[in-house]
Amino acid sequence: MPPQHHQDWGNGRYPFGHMVPPHLPPYVEHQKAVTIRNDVNIKKESLVIVEDEEHHGMFLVEFMFDATVAGRISIIFFAKEGEDCSLTPMKETILPPVIVQFQKGLAQKFKQPSGTGIDPSMFEEAELVKVGDTGVYPLAVKAEASLDNDDPSGDGNQQTGSTNSQITQAVLEKEKGVHHVKVVKQILFVNGMRYELQEIYGIGNSVDDDFDSTDPGKECVICLSEPRDTTVLPCRHMCMCSECARVLRFQTNRCPICRQPVERLLEIKVNNNSKNNGTGE
Repeated sequence: MPPQHHQDWGNGRYPFGHMVPPHLPPYVEHQKAVTIRNDVNIKKESLVIVEDEEHHGMFLVEFMFDATVAGRISIIFFAKEGEDCSLTPMKETILPPVIVQFQKGLAQKFKQPSGTGIDPSMFEEAELVKVGDTGVYPLAVKAEASLDNDDPSGDGNQQTGSTNSQITQAVLEKEKGVHHVKVVKQILFVNGMRYELQEIYGIGNSVDDDFDSTDPGKECVICLSEPRDTTVLPCRHMCMCSECARVLRFQTNRCPICRQPVERLLEIKVNNNSKNNGTGE
């Protein structure tokens, strides 16, 4: 009887076509964060507008902030961001910028001087509750470090040619007839570079106190022993230690917390002794 060949085999030995390789997840980049010194930090959750007791219908900006150096705060209504994080007041004739000097210190309270606030009834509601089509924010707060503090030589000459600052941009939403501040974004401008600040979910557990493996919520969700120091992007969950992150990126491209696709892994070494430092890429 002549030899019989399987229809999927050539010459009785090799299958037709190409072997399909095992599925591998897309490569995920692993980066280390660069520490950036933030001399002045406005606590955005404390940013509010309060009624001016001396001027009926007027409202003043109020917030808490930390400063490791002296500097100044500028309150600008209807501000547009320009080159090098400059802010241009678009309604300067009726709402001139308010500039107040401050000294260094933690947990400071800022309140806009009486008589310099905003009367929301003077403007269309659409101007207050959203960012304008041309990038005009109803409220911008700029906290700048003193120029002298940027110059380690002490001769008064600024080496970088720019002031280190933090900008908080917000809208004035209305709820039950009352306006309140909603922060849209915060920006750091340091040594001529612009950084947009982003929340990192879970970093508070790593910053509050020294790491204790018995404390729930501080350990890596993979090995359950090492402290969390790696953030998943773009979802921004800080949930892994760096060692587990290095292994996991070759096995899956999904966040262990929300299962969203991972584009990058950002390793952040938190310095508990410095609460005014930010992280940037």
